[in-house]
Amino acid sequence: MVDGFIANSLAEALEIRATQDVVPYAGGTDLMVVNRPGLTYLFIGKVPELKRVFVDEQYVHIGAAVTFTEAIHNPDVPTLMKEAISRIAAPAIRNAGTFGGNLGNGSAKADSVLIEFATDAKLRLVSAKGERIIDVDKFYLGRKKLDLAKDELIAEILLPSKGIENYAYTKVGGRNALAISRVSFAGVFASEEGKITNIAAAFGAVADTVLRYKDIEEMLLGKTIAEARELRQDYLQAYSERMVLTRGRVSAEYRKGVCMNLLGDFLTKFGI
Repeated sequence: MVDGFIANSLAEALEIRATQDVVPYAGGTDLMVVNRPGLTYLFIGKVPELKRVFVDEQYVHIGAAVTFTEAIHNPDVPTLMKEAISRIAAPAIRNAGTFGGNLGNGSAKADSVLIEFATDAKLRLVSAKGERIIDVDKFYLGRKKLDLAKDELIAEILLPSKGIENYAYTKVGGRNALAISRVSFAGVFASEEGKITNIAAAFGAVADTVLRYKDIEEMLLGKTIAEARELRQDYLQAYSERMVLTRGRVSAEYRKGVCMNLLGDFLTKFGI
């Protein structure tokens, strides 16, 4: 009985994915936590097309099989992403864990996914029939629910190559190392000619998926810092009314309080 495949190229991986009922993996740090007999696995950790990091005019392309350690040492990976993934678990996990695996696990606690939500990242999904580009927030349909067909693989994460240099990031865990997030926050700020052009705020580990409210962000878009400062309380109140959080290792009330404090600190950092 065959219980696993090893792909040496993307074409080979897609052929196997199209013809076999397999679970793709590269690092396996999440898959191997629970013994699930009867599954057939497809190892894609050595597929060259999935191991690349490169930059074009719009995006930083990070292959799904790129490990967190590889990304931390790659000069093309944005600082915000490096800060988040450097807080993942321990060196052994970062050496094996990959961007595609963090996405494919479907968890709102995934450290790299929070940054992808905050930066409006896109994903390139591929199959033997072709490919499609999807916004990361459309990919997540709920806890452990993904817009990924049975014959598709996550090929790349596309982060903006510009405009995410000014940010805030905080991970709140039960300890300083090997911590699973109780609350995590990432915010991105940008302005041109005195007007706010981007003010994104994303919250992880507090609901079934990463939370981001783009309609509330629009309250401050196009405003000057002074105008935004006048709207600060209305902005915070809108978030407080919208946030309905789940209970985890800590209460929903605790999580909400932390989220609101982190959001307030983010606004203060950029003069709002």
